[in-house]
Amino acid sequence: MNPKIKTLSLAALILSVVTSCDSLLDVKPQSSITEAVYFQNEGDFEPYLTGIYTYMRTFANNVTYGTERSEELVAGSNSRFGVAWSQIITPTSGAINYNDWYKAIGNCNLLLAKIEGFPFAANPDTRKRILAETYSLRAYFYFHLTRIIGDTPLMLQAITDENVPLLPRSPASEVMKQIHADLDQATNLYKSIGTFSPASYPSKYRFSYASAQALRAEAKLWSAKVLSGGNADFEAAIAAVSEVEASGVSLNADFKNVTGLRAPVNPEIILSAYYSRDETGGNYGVNALPFMTIVQGALNLDSLPYTQTSATGQGAYQISTLSKALFSKSPGDKRIPFTWITERQASGPKISWITKYPGTKYSDDRISDNEIIIFRLADLYLMKAEAYAGLGNVKDAMVYLNKVRVRAGIPAYAGAETKAAVEKEILDERGRELYFENKRWYDLVRFHKGGTIDVYQFVPNLIGKKTPLFWPLNTTVLANNSKLAQTEGY
Repeated sequence: MNPKIKTLSLAALILSVVTSCDSLLDVKPQSSITEAVYFQNEGDFEPYLTGIYTYMRTFANNVTYGTERSEELVAGSNSRFGVAWSQIITPTSGAINYNDWYKAIGNCNLLLAKIEGFPFAANPDTRKRILAETYSLRAYFYFHLTRIIGDTPLMLQAITDENVPLLPRSPASEVMKQIHADLDQATNLYKSIGTFSPASYPSKYRFSYASAQALRAEAKLWSAKVLSGGNADFEAAIAAVSEVEASGVSLNADFKNVTGLRAPVNPEIILSAYYSRDETGGNYGVNALPFMTIVQGALNLDSLPYTQTSATGQGAYQISTLSKALFSKSPGDKRIPFTWITERQASGPKISWITKYPGTKYSDDRISDNEIIIFRLADLYLMKAEAYAGLGNVKDAMVYLNKVRVRAGIPAYAGAETKAAVEKEILDERGRELYFENKRWYDLVRFHKGGTIDVYQFVPNLIGKKTPLFWPLNTTVLANNSKLAQTEGY
């Protein structure tokens, strides 16, 4: 199926699945009540699973939680920053309603429950793959949510009627155990498929064995540092990255192709979310693209990633001075042109526009339709470097750090070979390599908890504030579930 058609049809499917119980989901974690419509035969599971991926895509496209609280962005020409960027977050301003996360989790739970009655006798491998993808998705949803709010209600049963249990928040450590258990289930199922190969990518828009291992690596790093899991988690992260390395992915020779090539022909991509020019709004890169009116007269206009109107480019973000400073030691870094470009007017330099997701320039306009990267190999190399450094093995950490630097055309790391110095350089390298890829805030929390930085001195808008690192729950959510406690610090 054409990916563009698939994207549109999936959105319609998932809306039809969840609309009937939106009011309940505002305050109670549950799954959609759909057994009367779906799961009448084995052919119903594949489209249902495909529909769940729209949630993954939605979360990957939301920079409120993964980017805006970091130091990466400052206002462009048409700023639309909110409480995440200002770090003024309260239970009544910017607090989270976890509605969509539990819709996604609930759909996973329902599929897992309903598939038990279907043996898939003609093709048992199809059943295994569907289960593996579903466990991977549930792990992804829980991991995404626990990084935002910490302790999280843990819902594992399918809800098929109006009797929805009110659940307390489970400790983040317990949620993480479930994430790891789901990923164990997923990877074991993938390996049990008759045609299994670690290099098998049926689609890079869906979970595979390698992308499940990539998620495991990231989750293990979070567990090691934020939840004090220690050496065992660092070692597990290293093992997971090794599995990804064996999957046949490789770095793009040209950094331009990291976001410039679609996943099927992009050797570096492990998992991404598809976008097309015909979708309303495009991906989050639309916030960084300037439009003609605000860059008119620029001396380097032809080099700017501008759109024709504010409908296709928002002009809201530009790269921060702090993020640009990460590149200052190596002005010849090959990543710079594909990270930002400074607008030059007759009066002098003006705004430094982000070029990481430049969209596609069509005959009529530029459209923000780059795929949103969830996992790619350079990210995994730096995860492995971080895990080695966490174990105190700075030599191997430097090996993986330098794998990324070589592609960027910058010298190998030659600083102090201490754990603290190498960890700080890994954080800086992640800031260069993964700029604007919706990773930075989670990186800062992880390195803060690991003792590499003090995030309250690192992020300008956190200086002098005591805003907790995790988000508060919406007051409506709390009011309707007496078993919930507010996030610590609010």
